[in-house]
Amino acid sequence: MTRVTETPTYREDRAVAPLGGFNTTLLRIEFRRLTRNRRTMIFTLIMPVVFYLVFGVGQGNDDHGIEHGNVAAYIMISMALYGAMLATTSGGAMVSIERASGWSRQLRLTPLTPVAYIVVKLIMAMTLGLISILVVYLAGSFTGAQMDGSLWFTTALIAWLGSAIFAAFGLFMGYLLPSENVMQLLGPGLALLAFGGGLFVPLQDGSVWATVAQFTPMFGINALAHAPLTGNSLHWTWIANILVWFAIFALGAIWRFQRDTERV
Repeated sequence: MTRVTETPTYREDRAVAPLGGFNTTLLRIEFRRLTRNRRTMIFTLIMPVVFYLVFGVGQGNDDHGIEHGNVAAYIMISMALYGAMLATTSGGAMVSIERASGWSRQLRLTPLTPVAYIVVKLIMAMTLGLISILVVYLAGSFTGAQMDGSLWFTTALIAWLGSAIFAAFGLFMGYLLPSENVMQLLGPGLALLAFGGGLFVPLQDGSVWATVAQFTPMFGINALAHAPLTGNSLHWTWIANILVWFAIFALGAIWRFQRDTERV
């Protein structure tokens, strides 16, 4: 009689390490791997700055319609958001490359738990998003962007925290799209989301597109990040938009992650 041996799952046949295997050494390794990807660095750090310099420089003295700053600052916030969106999405979507190369299977032989693995990816995605925002804001500070003092910190913080939506989106797509060229597929989609949410072209109140835009992932964080500068009052639909889309992408990432681990 032949004895059937079950294939070990992600959690079986190994001791559980403190914090699920999460440690600073792993974070350093992941950060080096991420920053050595030249394509990622170009799209997340250089391109948003170039867009700001093209569309923002020269607008510094035009303060029409801006309550607490100028148009250059408005464009700077938009480009920082776009950079954070690209950065966090690409940081999360790196799991697709790791799955294709077999790195994820290698990690399953270590004490690293699924939760710790996801946390590491989210931390790296958010770190890259923060760097992208800081680079754009640094460029803005030297090229005419003007805001009330505290708003530099407030708007940057809102943009960074809000970019967690796209960190979850990147993880979801990374598990959904088993491709080494995942960002080439996501890039055009992210650009459409940015346009749809009014990031590149401000939405006209009362227009049909302004109504449709409220249901896109970028709308809530775009409106919330610009509100301190424009003086617009906080609206509950912005928060609802952020929470709903974050929940959709996070639950999607968890679902695909569970499906992925069941096959090993």
